[in-house]
Amino acid sequence: MVNSPSPLLGGNVPYQSRFKAAESWDRKNSCLMSDSNTQDSNDSASDTEADKETSKKTPYSLLLERALLKTRQLVLDFEGGKQVPRLREPRALFALPTASSPSQSPRWPIECEVLKETVQHIEWEPPEPEGFYQPTGYERAPLCVGEEKGTVVYCIDTAMKSACFTGSRVGGSRGPVKDACASATARDDSLVFESRFETGNLQKAVRVGLHDYELTLRADLYTTRHTQWYYFRVQNMKAGVTYRFTIVNLMKSSSLYGAGMKPLLYSERDAEMRGVGWRRVGGDIRYYRNQQEQEGRSLYSLTWTCQFPHPGDTCYLAHCYPYTYSDLQRYLARLAQDPIRSQHCRFRVLCRSLAGNAVYVLTITSPSPSPAAAAAKRAVVVTARVHPGETNGSWIMRGFLDFLLGDSADARLLRDTFVFKVVPMVNPDGVIVGNYRCSLAGRDLNRNYSTLLRESFPCVWHTRNMVKKLVAERDVILYCDFHGHSRKNNVFMYGCDNKSDPALRLRERVFPLMMSKNAADKARAFSFKSCKFRVQKGKEGTGRVVMWRMGITNSYTMESTFGGSTLGGRKGTHFTTQDLQSLGYYFCDTLLDYCDPDQAKVRNKMKTI
Repeated sequence: MVNSPSPLLGGNVPYQSRFKAAESWDRKNSCLMSDSNTQDSNDSASDTEADKETSKKTPYSLLLERALLKTRQLVLDFEGGKQVPRLREPRALFALPTASSPSQSPRWPIECEVLKETVQHIEWEPPEPEGFYQPTGYERAPLCVGEEKGTVVYCIDTAMKSACFTGSRVGGSRGPVKDACASATARDDSLVFESRFETGNLQKAVRVGLHDYELTLRADLYTTRHTQWYYFRVQNMKAGVTYRFTIVNLMKSSSLYGAGMKPLLYSERDAEMRGVGWRRVGGDIRYYRNQQEQEGRSLYSLTWTCQFPHPGDTCYLAHCYPYTYSDLQRYLARLAQDPIRSQHCRFRVLCRSLAGNAVYVLTITSPSPSPAAAAAKRAVVVTARVHPGETNGSWIMRGFLDFLLGDSADARLLRDTFVFKVVPMVNPDGVIVGNYRCSLAGRDLNRNYSTLLRESFPCVWHTRNMVKKLVAERDVILYCDFHGHSRKNNVFMYGCDNKSDPALRLRERVFPLMMSKNAADKARAFSFKSCKFRVQKGKEGTGRVVMWRMGITNSYTMESTFGGSTLGGRKGTHFTTQDLQSLGYYFCDTLLDYCDPDQAKVRNKMKTI
């Protein structure tokens, strides 16, 4: 079924019309009605005339109260000898896959063609850190040839037949998936491309030489911008052949590819035979401005060469380690089915996205000995993937959750001390369709946390509303949003700057400095020198600034590079998924240090600053 977005106004019209009809009925019947329908049907025939007369005179308000008391949605508490109704807590597992219930399939815009096959990859850690590419100064900078002089071997619909999102369904377009490979005009030895799977992004491939291909990425849906993320499949390769790929429509003037970053390659045959997963590949890598423009903006190219490990293999190339919406669902299902870890974690659906995909929120804490002790706990809010192409944020989030739900003494202490509210994927629609930055509203959600348009931006509206309620209930000591960065190496934080209060201004810098010591000493990953603390006009709508203005002093964006480290013994090497997950561990470790009752470490860091 097609799921259209809710209109801005009039969502309660059917309810209101029913309510008015009920009011009219009440007036006509003098607010008196029979409650004989509340009795068992077997007893209705035996009602006496006196019973019927009594029931006819029962006030409607009393009947309504009786009906409410029978609902399963209300629970009665007793305060001061009086019954006080409250809403029952929602059911723990909603829209989460379980052993007896399959996972909820992702919903796509109705224009998108989607392959039915599921793409999954094994996890693997390289035995040694993978080094950056070392430029020689002789790297080629191919000129754009285009389809006029080349041969189109792959081309898919733009999936933007409308100017804006209109509806969604599981599996996307109703029609059959068209053959996107121009096999009739391509040679038999041409590579075969595909990207119409979850999180995939490749619009077009043009063969411009014997083994050379020009690639065009799809812009974020319902926009003409934000070409950065790529993730696609390649088949029909030959062994010992050096292939060249050139992406021709990138929009950023600089990139980590210019500082030695390499693309990622995954071979299904290597995964099956050797247990090897994603690894860095590429030679003759260059990032440069090309001769093309789009809407008055210069375009840039990324070119590289590589050899595939096996002939006739199925391989994937990607900008960063993919982490899909289905990956998150599988991970949450494992947590929910774990008898130990699920004791400390409640799963909820915070809201539905524009396309109707669930936005999950996790509440993680230990049971408290009393209601007063539970209310006294301070809170921490952590989010990720508001920018869908920044997949490294999901890997950090996974490390954070693994540590927090683990059995270590530090994890137990964190759960005993805090209530954690975690939104692991703020923008599931963008993740599913392979966007880099935007939601299906065609806007950057991390510039719209202050929005009043709940129907247009439900994910950030409900996240902000959740935090607003949390701030009213308890002390929220920290908010952090996990991101990826495409131009700078290492890991760092962006914070705010309280210029009116010098003490708070110093305090805002303490957590990042402590994080830099914990992560730098162990992983050589975090750079305090790269941290910035300011509130720019163009960033007023970010989660970091909006939460800070709510009163959360420690409000941060943690940026992790797509590349790697330039620090210590890890200098000149790429981050792996394990490196990214370890940042989640160090984040927890730093939180313990920051909130230690003995504030000696905090005072020491404030002196250092």
